[in-house]
Amino acid sequence: MSARPTSKPRARRQTAEARPYHHGDLRRVLVDAALQLAAEGADVSVREAARRAAVSPGAPFRHFPNRDALMAAAAEEAQRRFRTEIEAALGDASAADPLLRFRAFGLAYLRWAMRNPAHFEIISTGRYFAHGSSPELTRDNAELIALTEQMLADAAAQGLLRSADLKRIQIAGRALVYGFARMNLDGHFPRWGVEEGEIERMAEGVIDLFIAGIARPD
Repeated sequence: MSARPTSKPRARRQTAEARPYHHGDLRRVLVDAALQLAAEGADVSVREAARRAAVSPGAPFRHFPNRDALMAAAAEEAQRRFRTEIEAALGDASAADPLLRFRAFGLAYLRWAMRNPAHFEIISTGRYFAHGSSPELTRDNAELIALTEQMLADAAAQGLLRSADLKRIQIAGRALVYGFARMNLDGHFPRWGVEEGEIERMAEGVIDLFIAGIARPD
């Protein structure tokens, strides 16, 4: 009696859609994709971020149920990078000189905003999502405000300021750096005769002019 032929198991075909996703950190890749889309001025959506990340359209929804969740994460990442810039600048400024630290803070803000305009747009405006919906952003902004308050309080305690109205100085400083960054983002400087290569030098000069205006004369 002849032996029955042994049947070979059929190879199972896996389509790209059927394979499990093996990305090391899908969440981070999607956030980076959202930041890149914003930098290009493109509409940001979960599906477009998935396309940029080369994953199936449904994969991102495990991490971000909607666009607001994705944009909150993107803003938190932009803010983290901003904080890194601020902390590096303050690390190079003498702790004994609060006005020098206040200047370093302002310059770091402007340099970061000018070099990362899309990130600045995400964390400074409500264009992409409601900032109040992110407890992390709210807490981080409060910490930065408190940091500038402390620098000015230290400067006042050392008799370095013309005015005792620290809140007014703080808001004026914020308006200065925010307004300068917006002028750059909106392309205003050429009409003011400031060329592209001169903007950072102009930023430093504007900060120095402000510091001179709030400092008590020797």
